[in-house]
Amino acid sequence: MKRAAILALLAAAAPVAADSGLPPAALAYTQLRDPAQEAEAKALMETIRCVVCQGQSVADSDADMAGDMRALIRQRIAAGEKPRAIREWLIARYGDYITYDPPLSGATLPLWLAPILLLALGAWVARGSFRRRKRRSE
Repeated sequence: MKRAAILALLAAAAPVAADSGLPPAALAYTQLRDPAQEAEAKALMETIRCVVCQGQSVADSDADMAGDMRALIRQRIAAGEKPRAIREWLIARYGDYITYDPPLSGATLPLWLAPILLLALGAWVARGSFRRRKRRSE
C-alpha cells in the first residue's frame, strides 16, 4: 500500500520534473517590437501544439519547451522568415503531431475517421435503445 502511494506521488510529480529550471529563452515572454511581426508570430504560435503538453498550443503553454518554441518562432519572424516556412520547418522537425490540423495521410487517417465512426456508433446505439424502449411501451 505504501509502495503504491509513493508511486502515485512520483507519477503526480513527473510534470514538475519536465521543466529544466533554466531561465526562459530571450523571446519566450517578450513580444517583438514590430506589431505586425508579433501578430504573425502569435497567429502561428496558436496553431502549433506544445510537444510536452496535452492539447495546449505553444502560445498557451508555460512549459520550457513551449517557451523555446515561442522564442524560435519570434526570432525567425524577426529575421524575415514567413510563418508558412516556419510552420513547414516545425512539421518537418517534429512531425504532423505538432499541428492542430494534420494533413490527410495514411498515418493520420484514423484521426480524421474516428469522430465520424464514433458518431455513427453513437447513432446506432441510440437507435437500438429507442427501438427497445418503443417495444417495451407497446
